[in-house]
Amino acid sequence: MRPARHAVWEWCADHHHSTYYRIAPRDNPTGPSQGTTRALRGGSYLCHDSYCNRYRNSARSADTPDSSTGNTGFRTVAGVASTTP
Repeated sequence: MRPARHAVWEWCADHHHSTYYRIAPRDNPTGPSQGTTRALRGGSYLCHDSYCNRYRNSARSADTPDSSTGNTGFRTVAGVASTTP
């Protein structure tokens, strides 16, 4: 089984700006407060090591919310109740 990273670019709720991460907080940057594009992070199966060596889990790109491609997806998250008293 291959690692999940680089399977598809991951859509994020954050707006995107090309220089935001230069001034953003190091921990949990939320993106600029407004914008026309949304952040994508990671990379995808279409990236080959010979030209996508910068794509890692923390890599960022952007696209408009109405776009669609076969190499873009999203992650679902659910909370888990604690079983310890």
